[in-house]
Amino acid sequence: MNSASNIPLGTVIKGKWHNHHYRIAKELGKGANGVVYLADAPNGQVAIKVSDDSMLIASEVNVLKSFSKAPVKKMGPSFYDMDDAVYPGMSQKCSFYVMEYVRGPLLLDFVKQKGDEWIVVLMVQLLSNLAHLHKEGWIFGDLKPDNLIVSGPPATIRCVDVGGTTKAGRAIKEYTEFFDRGYWGFGTRKAEPTYDLFALCMVMVNCAYKKEFKKGPEPKKQLYRAIEGHPLLKRYEGVLKTALQGKYQTATDMKSAMLREGQILATRKNHQKKPTQKRRQPPAVTQKHNATSRSRVVAAKRSSVHKKSGGLFETILIVCSVLALYCAYVVLFLL
Repeated sequence: MNSASNIPLGTVIKGKWHNHHYRIAKELGKGANGVVYLADAPNGQVAIKVSDDSMLIASEVNVLKSFSKAPVKKMGPSFYDMDDAVYPGMSQKCSFYVMEYVRGPLLLDFVKQKGDEWIVVLMVQLLSNLAHLHKEGWIFGDLKPDNLIVSGPPATIRCVDVGGTTKAGRAIKEYTEFFDRGYWGFGTRKAEPTYDLFALCMVMVNCAYKKEFKKGPEPKKQLYRAIEGHPLLKRYEGVLKTALQGKYQTATDMKSAMLREGQILATRKNHQKKPTQKRRQPPAVTQKHNATSRSRVVAAKRSSVHKKSGGLFETILIVCSVLALYCAYVVLFLL
């Protein structure tokens, strides 16, 4: 007999009330409270979540409907259908909902392919989405790279598993230790904006180091050292540490801080690239060359003057000699 967690591929799930049919193509992901499958529908492929817990299905559908409100409609998958399931070999009552199948690589795979410079760009996008989700009264809760897909182009970050999304003020119902502030000793598991902002910082750490790591005896210092030890995280050190400490009250506050820091870094980088203007000074070799040239010119002039003076003296001497000889010739001729 088959429950929601082991429906064979090729099985056709029929909606009890709406009579819509979906053929299971493959398993996309499995959680504590249900399984998400890729399914073929009359209008194309969809994602379908099947669970034994009908209340869970109803709760997640409410979240998806909140996502469908502008401007967070692109944060999560679009909602299509919800019904009770009927399929061969059912062992117990199951419910399901149908949503958009979001195509694209997982966040961590995208960063590995495209480079770390995309981390901040995508996190700023995510902060915008979280700001609107929080205004709707929801906290995402189980925020981690496995629940984030980058669709596009243009590259757009999307949340594909809303199972941990919790009404603000309640206890977080699903979390993953590495991204949970309670695990690291930075706060409680109360559903509030600061919980999501802590998790977003840990998503950045995970993307930067491409791995998770266990907490040590001094978890807070351990995270601070991790931020200080990576070039990208170091550039946003002040913003990340402030968010870890829960000092940003809204996602909009953190987004503004990241954008300011990014602008400062860009301005500083452009300033360093700009060449320094200096007065042009002729090199010493040129000065020496010029001095030598001037000396040669003066020497040439002196030589020219000397040559001219010598030539004039020789001319006068010759003329005087010719006159003397002429005078002698006249005297001898008269005698």
